[in-house]
Amino acid sequence: MVFKKMLSAFGVGGPSVDTVLTNPNTRPGLTLDGQVNLVGGDAEAAIEQVVIGLVTRVEVEGHDTEYAGTMEFHRMAVSGALQLAPKQQLSIPFQLPVPWETPITDVYGQRLHGMTMGLRTELAIARAVDKSDLDQVAVHPLPVHERILEAFQRLGFRFKHADLERGHIRGVQQTLPFYQEIEFFASPQYASTINEVELTFVTSQRGVEVILECDKRGGFLSAGHDAFGRYQVAHTDADRVDWAQVVDGWLRETTSRYGSLRSQYGPSHGYGHGHGRGHGRGGMGVGGVVAGAALGVAGGMIAGEMMEDAFEGDFGDFGGDE
Repeated sequence: MVFKKMLSAFGVGGPSVDTVLTNPNTRPGLTLDGQVNLVGGDAEAAIEQVVIGLVTRVEVEGHDTEYAGTMEFHRMAVSGALQLAPKQQLSIPFQLPVPWETPITDVYGQRLHGMTMGLRTELAIARAVDKSDLDQVAVHPLPVHERILEAFQRLGFRFKHADLERGHIRGVQQTLPFYQEIEFFASPQYASTINEVELTFVTSQRGVEVILECDKRGGFLSAGHDAFGRYQVAHTDADRVDWAQVVDGWLRETTSRYGSLRSQYGPSHGYGHGHGRGHGRGGMGVGGVVAGAALGVAGGMIAGEMMEDAFEGDFGDFGGDE
């Protein structure tokens, strides 16, 4: 009996957990539905709590180091304390709200190269090793996200890579401790002025803040630099406008206004240092929002971060190539 108790403490012959999602596909602002299935072990077990949480891979930068770690960014208890009898089977249904800022992992049915997302289930067992289960989740774009991504495709941009950077963009209301960067190679019609573009969506129930970072080419007598634009769109705009025209306007405005704003406000008012790819998106400073572009959206400039880490890829195949 003592030996059996020891084995049980190490998880041998203990209860098992298996989570089944009704549908692993979801979108920001929707839900993930499913059930947690528990099966009792060889002896009665005291379950302290059953918790589910969304986990993803996040790039973190410290002092002269950069690494990727798994981060849980949203969690919910689906059950409190309960007793699980030997071999007892128990199913616990759940409905997990997906945060509005949850990053996009799949576009056109293809996983974005660089993105991972999972639902982790934790079974906390008194005086024993905790059990866990991990299920893959696919987060698809909302209509306004999709229209903007389609606009980049129509303008000839090619998908490069996507990742999550730990930190906050100053001046932008964020609820999660990271933001997503979707990177594109510039299309031929922009190649004379732009090398690459990074696109960030910060989504809420009201709409989407779109942050663009353009790696601007240098001229014969000038060095290249990064130019930033910030734009606000509503979910209801998804099918009301010509998004290729809007995105083209954003790109032209972002790259053309940067110089005058930099001279007016100085480089110290831009993105701060401290995290993300060596330079960090600390955020927007004084003069970050300027009177805006077409359709009543607000435009802005932010100064800051260099692009690096080239990955081959193709927009038409969002999964890219390793």
